Amino acid sequence: MAGASTIHLRSQALPLRATAESPVAKAVLIGITLVFLGLFLLLPLVVVFQEAFSKGAAAFLHALRDPYTLSAIWLTLLVAAIVVPMNTVFGLAAAWSLTRFRFRGRSFLVTLIDLPLWVSPVIGGLIYVLVFGAQGWFGPWLREHDIRIIFAVPGIVLATVFVTFPFVARGLIPLMEAQGIKEEEAALTLGANGWQIFRRVTLPKIKWGLLYGVILCNARAMGEFGAVSVVSGHIRGKTTTMPLQIEILYNEYQFAAAFAVASLLALLAIITLILKTHAEWRAERQLREATR
Repeated sequence: MAGASTIHLRSQALPLRATAESPVAKAVLIGITLVFLGLFLLLPLVVVFQEAFSKGAAAFLHALRDPYTLSAIWLTLLVAAIVVPMNTVFGLAAAWSLTRFRFRGRSFLVTLIDLPLWVSPVIGGLIYVLVFGAQGWFGPWLREHDIRIIFAVPGIVLATVFVTFPFVARGLIPLMEAQGIKEEEAALTLGANGWQIFRRVTLPKIKWGLLYGVILCNARAMGEFGAVSVVSGHIRGKTTTMPLQIEILYNEYQFAAAFAVASLLALLAIITLILKTHAEWRAERQLREATR
């Protein structure tokens, strides 16, 4: 009996010894992480802002006041303002249907939602060119009715929707699955209708997960390059978003102007990262409370 107890104690202590690293190993691992982040994340950000102000604040502001740059900023914000609400509605509907109902083809639907995460954005752009382009499936009909999708704002919106629609749904599905449906069922027995259940019961429980998905969707929408590049046609002042404008300025050797626009996009990314971190923390806290 004593021998069995000794073996049990040793088996409990073994994982602790296996995962306990020496101070030197800890310092080396942490050092490698910090060096990697410094070289590939922080240093490039510093360089972007340094180059943006390399010719002074006046040149920086002049670059941002350029009509083509202002048009690119406006188009980027417009596309995000259209895409994010669309994907929010889709994400809520998809998460609700996948976590509240069991039906044939559910796993296939989850796979389809994840598809843009695994497919190159360039392929996503080419898909819309093949469907809505001049030689595409609907090209002749669109040309006959004087409707422009490709090389116009609608094509940019469609391509951006394609690459961003998984984010809200994937942020909500695990949270709603962990929370279950007990509270919704209780509200239903008390006479609440579907809208009241969603507004008063479900939405307060998922609000941080929803915000997390919306933030990720917005960040990807503003920074998307590949799919938008294929469908936009690079028409300056009309179909160039901020990432495309940065490429154009850089190819024209207007480095200070290119980095000025890049610094603005980087600043938006930093703000988004801060908001994402806060929302992620609150969502994880909400998920832990739901699984207790």
